[in-house]
Amino acid sequence: MANEKKEKTEAPKLTIEEVAATETAAKTDEAPKEAVAASDAVKDSGEAPTLQEVIREQAIEGEAPMSKNFTLRKILGGDILTTQTMRRQIWLFLLITLFIIIYISNRYSCQKGLIEIDRLQKELQDAKYKALSTSSQLTEKSRESRVLELLQSNKDSVLKIPSQPAYIIQLPE
Repeated sequence: MANEKKEKTEAPKLTIEEVAATETAAKTDEAPKEAVAASDAVKDSGEAPTLQEVIREQAIEGEAPMSKNFTLRKILGGDILTTQTMRRQIWLFLLITLFIIIYISNRYSCQKGLIEIDRLQKELQDAKYKALSTSSQLTEKSRESRVLELLQSNKDSVLKIPSQPAYIIQLPE
């Protein structure tokens, strides 16, 4: 029993950098044999993993790829919002945001145009009413009977209503 404890304490302790180097080197098959042997010795010795090793494992496990099938439970549970999924879909989110901004600005400009059209239609209708009333007043003032009444009331003119109809004078060519 004392030998086992001695073996556990004699096992080399690795730093986070060494563990990360061995893991990345193991992935690329370029690991130095002594570093791999040292990490295997720590794992095989039966010693409880250190806090740093546990954190390292959890950090690596959290980045595991998501499965291809999404169930309603995974979507509602928030599993779809993992870091890896968000990283892969960031361009989609940016594109959607761009379309929303374009949609809002287009709607704003259309509403602005409609307000301008309404204003111009009211202005046109007011101008038509004013032109109609002015035309009516001009017609009333230029009527022959009204002109004769004005001339007779002033007693300045010798103009009268003709008693004989007008006749056409023909000129020889």
